[in-house]
Amino acid sequence: MKVMGIINLTPDSFWAPSRYNYAMLERDDVEIIDIGAVSTRPGAPDVDLEEEWRRLEMFLEMWKERPRGKQLSIDTTRAEIVCRAYAIVGPFIVNDISAGHDDPEMLATVGRLGLPYIAMHKRGNPRTMDALADPDTDIITQLIDYFRDFERSARIAGIEDWILDPGLGFAKTEEQNIEIIERLEELKVFGRPILVGVADKRFTHGDSARYESLAAAHGADILRIH
Repeated sequence: MKVMGIINLTPDSFWAPSRYNYAMLERDDVEIIDIGAVSTRPGAPDVDLEEEWRRLEMFLEMWKERPRGKQLSIDTTRAEIVCRAYAIVGPFIVNDISAGHDDPEMLATVGRLGLPYIAMHKRGNPRTMDALADPDTDIITQLIDYFRDFERSARIAGIEDWILDPGLGFAKTEEQNIEIIERLEELKVFGRPILVGVADKRFTHGDSARYESLAAAHGADILRIH
């Protein structure tokens, strides 16, 4: 199982210690560094493209000069950010919480550049997602239907290497988040690596380690940690 360490290039990310936490770069257990310049915490405001790029660009210039040894993942929903970052650092993993829904150019761009892609399940945006959590939804069926649709879109776009992220904490009740972890094996139907981001989500009540261990026991391939 791989570990993805988070560096948030934002002043307002949900977990304050992850903001500009460059110590992740030195951790031996972290194989993937995931950087993001737009907070997706509940209630987070929109950030325009140029501000997102301003936050990312300096880090990418620094990354370009670092010795290799860790993979880079960029958390963005914008195809233009992908193109600009690729021009600086070359191939990286695109971590898109919208699975291509927020930018109609995203999947085609990723396919054209031949990049690995993380597709996450969500509904709404940071300001509306809590209200869209439906306790009566069969959450596993919803996830399977969602990723079946994504699988078709990815194939059309030429994306061959993609990772499934069930989107814990995004438009899901506490009970649904736990159910997803306990039934992760059912998402193996796609034959794709499964990424789980527990990382101090509200439903963990401060005990992320417990749920990370549970996710690992149920088949998570990548843990995204703070």
